[in-house]
Amino acid sequence: MVHAGQTGVRVHPPLPTDVEVLAQLDRILFSTEFDAPERARKFLAFVVGETIAGRADRIKAYSIATEVFGRDSSFDAQTDPAVRIEAARIRRALERYYLVEGHNDPLVINMPKGAYVPRFERHVKMHTEPGPGLLVGVRRNSTVGSSRQPWAWAAIAALAFALGSLATNALLRSVTPAESIEDMAGFRPNIPVLAVMPFEDLSGTPHSAMITRGLTDEVIDAIARFKEITVVTREKLDGSPEQADAPAYALEGRVRLDGEKLRLAIRLVQRSDGSVVWANNYDESLATHKIIELQERAAAAVATAVAQPYGVVFQANAMQFTRSVPDDWEAYACTLAYYGYRSSLNPQTHAPVQECLQQATRQFPNYATAWALLSMTYIDELRFQYRPEPSSAVSLGHAVEAATRAVELDPQDVRALQAEMLGLFFRGEVDAALAVGARAFAINPNDTELAGEYGFRRALSGQWRSGCDLVSQTAERNPGPVGYFEAALAICSYIEGDYLAAERWARLADLRANPIYRVVLLAILGKLGKEEQAQEEQNWLETNVPGFLENIRKEIALRIRRPEDQQHFIEGLREAGVTIPEDGA
Repeated sequence: MVHAGQTGVRVHPPLPTDVEVLAQLDRILFSTEFDAPERARKFLAFVVGETIAGRADRIKAYSIATEVFGRDSSFDAQTDPAVRIEAARIRRALERYYLVEGHNDPLVINMPKGAYVPRFERHVKMHTEPGPGLLVGVRRNSTVGSSRQPWAWAAIAALAFALGSLATNALLRSVTPAESIEDMAGFRPNIPVLAVMPFEDLSGTPHSAMITRGLTDEVIDAIARFKEITVVTREKLDGSPEQADAPAYALEGRVRLDGEKLRLAIRLVQRSDGSVVWANNYDESLATHKIIELQERAAAAVATAVAQPYGVVFQANAMQFTRSVPDDWEAYACTLAYYGYRSSLNPQTHAPVQECLQQATRQFPNYATAWALLSMTYIDELRFQYRPEPSSAVSLGHAVEAATRAVELDPQDVRALQAEMLGLFFRGEVDAALAVGARAFAINPNDTELAGEYGFRRALSGQWRSGCDLVSQTAERNPGPVGYFEAALAICSYIEGDYLAAERWARLADLRANPIYRVVLLAILGKLGKEEQAQEEQNWLETNVPGFLENIRKEIALRIRRPEDQQHFIEGLREAGVTIPEDGA
């Protein structure tokens, strides 16, 4: 079948055969670019096999858990997220595979979000005549919100190492000794510019025109709430960005109505060469939602995928900056490096990232985001014991000062408010911390980094159910590494007394270089009676952070606020073999 239109010609080929699907499955499973553990590979093979055997209707969380994961008949998908988490891993691994090694493969196997039945498509190229400044390339259908691309995470993390020397050399080369802080006070750093173009109405009716204009406005509003990116409402059609090497993007949308169905097709185009960085479709039923709600839902999904930390703009820049950091972009590269460090919380990357952010705030004293991220590196000195030699009060004092500066510069920057929330929390002002977190969440509920951290603070303050629900949503929606939030969910499960689930979450998090992660796992293993594994964790702590367990009561009280919850956690450590004196002894 052939469809012709103004934008080009699309040929619909015959459906893939079973033999072709199995060959493609083998291609994926044997590729080193399919970054998934063995259980996820068995999961994918199972659902593909069931689908081509005509048993797609049997593919449910229960059947996957019992037949692939070896769970017993008591498995309940409502309370055990194991299948959902593994499905998310598969989607991320498939995206990586098709972005790297499989971009020219004849078939595409994907797993739409919200279901476990795979979809098989031929890799079709759309040939079009490009318009001014636009080059249309190969694209695949995907689902809004599933933009996690692991290939970029390593690139972001690599920046953390690379920027150690950059902070003291390249970052300062644009400031001469004669230039004082006062001279630089109004100078702003380069950050990515995103031009949201007026969306195109493909249906051409008054109703579709209204919906299209509303969608454009909602997307602009949702993205503008992320302060790490600059949003403009129309592109300067001058043939190229002002700086050829500057990261600058255009977001284009096309809206089509078909009866009660709406499709929003989105793509992100890099202005320097017209290449399509990311493309996605969003489908909705007009019959089930009010128009305004529908527009808000679509805008939230697009903003979450595009503009937040680990979103597609950040990932594209991370790949570019790993090769070389353009002149005058070093301060922004420092923020990318922070999120690389955040992905693994590795102490080896903490110091160079902190140093880079310190230099960025010296060069750009009005850069609120850099102040906020710098504040959070000081918090990490305290809560993760990355620099045991400075006193806690010094680190916390620096954290509060930097966060206060960030909020003064931009009271609407949720990253600044996130830093303020953490500083207040660790200073013991819990109610004030939660009030700040609530204000930040109201400003931008689509920022999953903020939502997860705010939810975790609520949980640790005793609001376990509502707080852990927010953390769980973050673990599902965050387009970047979620190890920190999986560790938070391990604590949530521990407090609920579900120690098996707690261990599963902790193993998924795998933040092996982080001492608090080791303490959490140690308490879980104590409750499960796994003495040998618990001893391994205790040995690691005594070797790498000597003396830390001697003051564990204080460390627990610093994080978990209710005495009964603190005692519950201490019980697990005691059962793991840790000697903890009674309170007051």
